[in-house]
Amino acid sequence: MKAIDFFHKISNFLFSRANREFLIFLFFFAVAGIFWLLTTLNETYEQEIRIPVKYVNVPKTAVLTSAETDTIRVTVMDKGIVLLTYLYGDAMPEIEIDFNSHVHKNNTGEVTGAELSKRVSSHLAASSKLVSIKPDRLTFYYNFGERKRVPVKWRGTVTPDDLYFIADVKYNPDTITIYAPREKLDSINVIYTDVLNYTNFRDTLQVTTRLQRIAGVKMIPEIIDLMFMTDVLTEESINDIPVVGINMPPGKVLRLFPAKVSVKFVAGVKTYQQLSPSDFVVVADYNEIKASHAPKCNVYLQQTPPGISQATLNLTQLDYLIEDQPEQTDIIQ
Repeated sequence: MKAIDFFHKISNFLFSRANREFLIFLFFFAVAGIFWLLTTLNETYEQEIRIPVKYVNVPKTAVLTSAETDTIRVTVMDKGIVLLTYLYGDAMPEIEIDFNSHVHKNNTGEVTGAELSKRVSSHLAASSKLVSIKPDRLTFYYNFGERKRVPVKWRGTVTPDDLYFIADVKYNPDTITIYAPREKLDSINVIYTDVLNYTNFRDTLQVTTRLQRIAGVKMIPEIIDLMFMTDVLTEESINDIPVVGINMPPGKVLRLFPAKVSVKFVAGVKTYQQLSPSDFVVVADYNEIKASHAPKCNVYLQQTPPGISQATLNLTQLDYLIEDQPEQTDIIQ
């Protein structure tokens, strides 16, 4: 009894005068919407449709160095209802191109625009008009297994936040295999990523990116992972770096005052923590001293470790003394 009362209340609510008028409004609104949709779909439009193109009957000894499946974009004119069947139905299937019927002797093959147009038109309704095909022809590349390994490099703009810098870049993988005709293989020594654009980061940046596509070149893999390792810039110095005399003739000894110098530089904190005086080489050239006869000799920072910049010596000239070193003779008893 309670259920009957419940449904009776709902019925009274739905079919009350106010709600009955609202339901009538919804009915006519739905009818108008359907009428508008049918009118719209009966209009003529132009629509771009993407159609995959697949190469078949590729010999086992041949390697397609271009994509095994290309995509063409066709613009079709017809009524909206017909275009919907192309977009969401199976009226426009994948186009298969026979490899053996289109190859040339120079490791390339070509499918002409006329053939593409013929293949597409065979799947169109009689009322449809093919307006355009892009690209107007397809070119594919192949070889017979020629390949080589090449390194990968990133390109673009990758700039960390102020006071930070990129201390290291790690690639996974750092080399890839490329397949291409011999002349292309010989001309490629590095493969670059797509253009990267990352700024204002502090922590390690991890990026997954595609490699830059090159016509006629197949890359394995086509996607790599990158890690941009950051570090904090700091201005530091290393003391007690010995100054070494170079081009010293036999029997001569160069005495310098002081014998050790300091170097100031900018580096990352992690880099600085791993440095020692032996990582730097400071020299004084005997040939320059002999030619100048100046009371002081110039000293030069000849070698610095990787990862530092703006390296300068605290002293660029030193007092010196050139001594003759007595020759040692063996005494035979």
